[in-house]
Amino acid sequence: MNKKAWASRSSITAAALAAVLFFSFGTGIRAEEEKFYLEQNYTKAEYRIPMRDGVKLYTAVYSPKDTSIKYPILMRRTPYSNGPYGKNQFVANRTKPWRHLAEEKFIFVFQDVRGTFMSEGEFSNMTPYIPNKKNKKDVDEPSDTYDTVDWLIKNVPNNNGNLGVWGISYPGFYAAMSTIDAHPAIKAVSPQAPISDWFVGDDFHHNGAFSLLPAFRFLSVFGIPRKGLRAQWPQGFHMPLPDAYKFFLEMGSLKNAKARYLHYEIPFWDDVMKHGSYDEFWQKRSSLAHFKKIKPAVLTVGGWFDAENAYGAVNTYKSIEKNSPGADNRLVMGPWFHGGWVRSDGYNLGEVKFTAKTGEYYVNNIELPFFNYYLKGKGDMKLPEASVFETGSNTWKQYHQWPPKNAVPTHLYFTADRGLSFQAPLRKAVHGYISDPNKPVPFVKETVADMPKSYMVEDQRFAGRRPDVLVYESDTLEESVTLAGPVTVDIYVSTSGTDSDWIVKLIDTFPDTLENTDEVPLGGYQMLLRGDIMRGKFRNSMEKPEAMVPGQVTRMKFTMVDVGHTFRKGHKITVQVQSSWFPVYDRNPQTFVDIYNAQDSDFKATEQKVYIAPEYPSSLVLTVVPVQ
Repeated sequence: MNKKAWASRSSITAAALAAVLFFSFGTGIRAEEEKFYLEQNYTKAEYRIPMRDGVKLYTAVYSPKDTSIKYPILMRRTPYSNGPYGKNQFVANRTKPWRHLAEEKFIFVFQDVRGTFMSEGEFSNMTPYIPNKKNKKDVDEPSDTYDTVDWLIKNVPNNNGNLGVWGISYPGFYAAMSTIDAHPAIKAVSPQAPISDWFVGDDFHHNGAFSLLPAFRFLSVFGIPRKGLRAQWPQGFHMPLPDAYKFFLEMGSLKNAKARYLHYEIPFWDDVMKHGSYDEFWQKRSSLAHFKKIKPAVLTVGGWFDAENAYGAVNTYKSIEKNSPGADNRLVMGPWFHGGWVRSDGYNLGEVKFTAKTGEYYVNNIELPFFNYYLKGKGDMKLPEASVFETGSNTWKQYHQWPPKNAVPTHLYFTADRGLSFQAPLRKAVHGYISDPNKPVPFVKETVADMPKSYMVEDQRFAGRRPDVLVYESDTLEESVTLAGPVTVDIYVSTSGTDSDWIVKLIDTFPDTLENTDEVPLGGYQMLLRGDIMRGKFRNSMEKPEAMVPGQVTRMKFTMVDVGHTFRKGHKITVQVQSSWFPVYDRNPQTFVDIYNAQDSDFKATEQKVYIAPEYPSSLVLTVVPVQ
């Protein structure tokens, strides 16, 4: 493919990125059907709602044409545009994720948040919360939400005085923030895949390691600053070749991104490059410390295989549990990619099938009853504290709390013969490999320009065959093992350098004799369940990085996002350990430097070792549900 052809294809890719951000779903005839449904059943009004500091936010209101009864308001606030703009311009391709709600009849409110598209003001990524506001100039997302809700309840005809907030991803963050200092009319909130902390566990970093591919693709479009009110998305960077691995490897160190490719202004990219540790810049943008005295009912939703925001969903729920004991707080986790609970039927993800349309189940049995009960007083609230789809057994499970009360932290130890055992090691061993940042381990086996939705369940055999990946595997399971909760990595390692990344992957290995399904060869398939990264210099503190001592045995301990999965009888548990996962995460030079300003010469091949001994009991700590 020539460069001109790829530039055209990249333009489509950028548009596709924007479409995902917009909640786009469906085109052509289907889109026209959605538009027709809204035009036939709803009227649209547009307002510019004043905030306490005088800034006006563009707000679109869709109200049912049937005015014989009063309706609750259901609001989504977003930085991703609520176009098309104009009183008679109805959305044509974004209705499907909320069609079930539209048919039930709510007053829908869509607002461009401060500083985006047709709203006035200055935009701030993950606007820091101001707990003790002193004057009208102290504004944040809770205050903008409060002012908006107050205006809507007083001015939108035919509302019943109850309001709900919901949204996925960035809109999920705004939904979560609406629970803080909430307006009394807010009765129900559903943060779905909410971003929550961009340094510790969401989109932009995991444990201090920079999420290179997703951050670059996102900010090269979304990060371009607005100049005046804007109804259209800007033209972003067009990647010149369809191979992200090759592109980012040839780019070299991170500082080259700006010099070679991002020649236009992207302030937040510059901020990321300036703040290489968990300093005040990142801390004040985390939502997790602020969920106190929460009064609305909360339904947090996430996907086990959401590459962007599984962390945000689980930890938003847990933060509310911790900081607002007694709050009406629920969690839903299913086998979904980012937004897959309403952007797909949830029957499968890539080659892995779940034997049921889990998305349809969620829509009909969880989301709709939640909003009906709290906003309309309709039906009974029979939802449990936690509704989770347990992969492996492929069944919905209901729990009174999450993790379940009877779940037990259980060590799964590495063994000297590259095995895994629930018994502590008796023999000593050291397993090593050479990690070369100029030949990093790819995150998928295919050549891709972006992150495929299915990479979180992809067959990991391709990685296990590399010499720079250690593989540990259990015996064939004689009984099923069910996990319900976090996975903690607790391994003893060393490096010949002064910094290093440690990626650990938990994998379900299928029996070799498993029959193929729909011509997909699943015999021996190694399904990724959970994988995460720890940047070595942050092992003791995200705020104060410190060099690793060459050759010194070092404990590397970190907690991965929860799982809900059954390793079935006849399967095996597999663990992989490696030091790069490229380009979904940036390369560690493996020298203790400011990675965002590293020179290409700073990147060094190093010898990595994992230690196994009674005094070095390398293991994963699994949250195991006992056999009933």
